Amino acid sequence: MAQFFISYLGGDQPSSPEEVQKHFAKYKEWMASLGDALVSPANPLKATHTIQADGSISQSSSTHMSGYSIVEAPSIKDALDMAKACPFLEINGTLEVAELIKMNM
Repeated sequence: MAQFFISYLGGDQPSSPEEVQKHFAKYKEWMASLGDALVSPANPLKATHTIQADGSISQSSSTHMSGYSIVEAPSIKDALDMAKACPFLEINGTLEVAELIKMNM
């Protein structure tokens, strides 16, 4: 079965600690609904730095990616269906889904 990378882009921060807890509960419910298809759950990113072609470094993200998950699915359509149910979309976030290609080295 193929693996798919779901990247989390943007999104609004919940407005209160209670909203954070509500959102996180929905997120945990979504992850549980994926069962064994969830290969690598909720991997938040911190302290992102961007390296440009000229070697310069900035302390920010050029994509606003805040984290990722990896799922297994029979097809991109199935992976997209999984992602469409993610509560990250409820906080104005965007998800990108891409198939991971295994490299033989």
